[in-house]
Amino acid sequence: MAQTEHLPIYKRTYDLCLYLEQVVRSFPRYQKYTLGTDLRDAARRVLKLVVRAGSRQNKVDVLLELRETLEELKVLLRLGQDAHAFQKFASFEHAATLVVEIAKQNEGWLKHQRQAGGGTGAGGGSGRPGAVVSGPVEGHGQSRRVTPRGPTTPSAP
Repeated sequence: MAQTEHLPIYKRTYDLCLYLEQVVRSFPRYQKYTLGTDLRDAARRVLKLVVRAGSRQNKVDVLLELRETLEELKVLLRLGQDAHAFQKFASFEHAATLVVEIAKQNEGWLKHQRQAGGGTGAGGGSGRPGAVVSGPVEGHGQSRRVTPRGPTTPSAP
C-alpha cells in the first residue's frame, strides 16, 4: 500500500470513499440500503483497483477495469440524483466532480502505460519489447504495423 499512497489518484479516490460514507448517511432509508450500499461498494472497488494497479508491473488490464468501474459509479451517482437520494445538489455535484477527476487521472495513467509499453490491454503493446505500435487497432478491420524503436541497422542487399 505504501507504493500507492503518494499517488494523486489514490488520494482523490480515498477522499471519494470518505465523502460517500458521509453523504449516504443522509439518504432516505430506502436509498440508503440499496443505492447507497452500491455507491459505497463501487467507490471501495475503485480504491482497491487503484491499489492493485499501483502494485502491478502490467497495469493496463487493471486500469481498463478501473475505467469500467468508474463508468458504473457515474451511472449510480446519476441514478441517485434522479431518484432524489441526495439531500442537496451540491452533494451530488461534489461526488460527481471527484469521480470525473479520478477518471481523468486514470486515463492519463493508462495513456502513459500504453506509451511506455506497460501492458497488452485493448490496443496495448505488440508483444515485442522496444516496439512502437502504430496504425489502427486490431479488430477494427485493419491490422497494426510494428516499427522497432531506436537505431536500426540497414539490411544487406
